[in-house]
Amino acid sequence: MDTTTLNALSEPNRLQIVELLREGPLTVGEISERLQIRQPQVSKHLRVLSNAGIVKVHADANRRIYQLRPEPFIQLNAWLESYRRIWEERFDSLDDYLKVMQEKQEK
Repeated sequence: MDTTTLNALSEPNRLQIVELLREGPLTVGEISERLQIRQPQVSKHLRVLSNAGIVKVHADANRRIYQLRPEPFIQLNAWLESYRRIWEERFDSLDDYLKVMQEKQEK
């Protein structure tokens, strides 16, 4: 798992930007307006997200439109899936243990 994605998403404003972009592509100005963050700050955060490969940008006349790239999220999901399996196994073991304990109490 590449920690670049996690590091980029760990900052609250960048995470909010990603949440907005889940709805679809937006310009810097639209993001700035919706989050009530000054445009230079939004641009700085978008640069970090772009460098991490989380967003891509394309120009439309004088506007820069940002949208999410799916690849980092696919990788993140695959990494989390390994932990889900571990926790499911542990919960299954706990469930089995609790059933045994319950049967002992009933006897």
